[in-house]
Amino acid sequence: MAKAKNTDKLVVQNAAKTLLANIRFASVDDPIRTITVTSSIPNEGKSTVSINLAQAIATNGKSVLLVEADMRRRSLSDMLGVRSRGGLYAVLSEQISIDQAIVETGQKNFYFLDAEPHIPNPADIIVSHRFAKLVKALSAKFQYVIFDAPPVGTFIDAAEIASLTDGTLFVVREDFTKREEALNAIGQLKKSEKVKLIGTVMNYCETETSEYYYSYYTKDGKKVKKGSDDQGTSKKGIFTNRANV
Repeated sequence: MAKAKNTDKLVVQNAAKTLLANIRFASVDDPIRTITVTSSIPNEGKSTVSINLAQAIATNGKSVLLVEADMRRRSLSDMLGVRSRGGLYAVLSEQISIDQAIVETGQKNFYFLDAEPHIPNPADIIVSHRFAKLVKALSAKFQYVIFDAPPVGTFIDAAEIASLTDGTLFVVREDFTKREEALNAIGQLKKSEKVKLIGTVMNYCETETSEYYYSYYTKDGKKVKKGSDDQGTSKKGIFTNRANV
């Protein structure tokens, strides 16, 4: 059992590293350093993808800040097991400094900025000049900044945050999200010329536990398996990615 869990962990780590590589390839001349992660509806695993991507960046020796931008449904603090003396609202209202609000996660190069519970009017905060200035300030402090945003189909927050960052990842949960929901959410994101959708991440997908197994998508949308001769057991809960949507 332990061996299977360790194998699954390796598969997830490898998928996150591949996702990071695809993000780099998506814009070589103008590197993507600030990233919005969102989905169409809740429970698609966007926060898990955000954490795994941040861990891959930190493991690669780059500094990364993960920001809790889903102010109505916070989850990152519990998932990471860290607490802070203040978060986004305290920083924006100048109650504490950015440095005071940011906390270490226990992994080298990986930092976290939380959001307080029950923040009033999150949408108004996100469209404020102070929030835009904060995004710039954070990008000057860290080599990568990841914003875990709310689902697009629920609130306008994600589209607003996405318009302030270099690129946006759209998470889709296999056999969970309806095609129409995903298309409507992507359409909402594309309404703004400032939003750069760099790719989709298929989450909770079936794949092989062999660390030499992966799959990718061709331009016409056909899924191609690599290393399919390897033997492995199909598992849930890892993600693959499709860049350049």
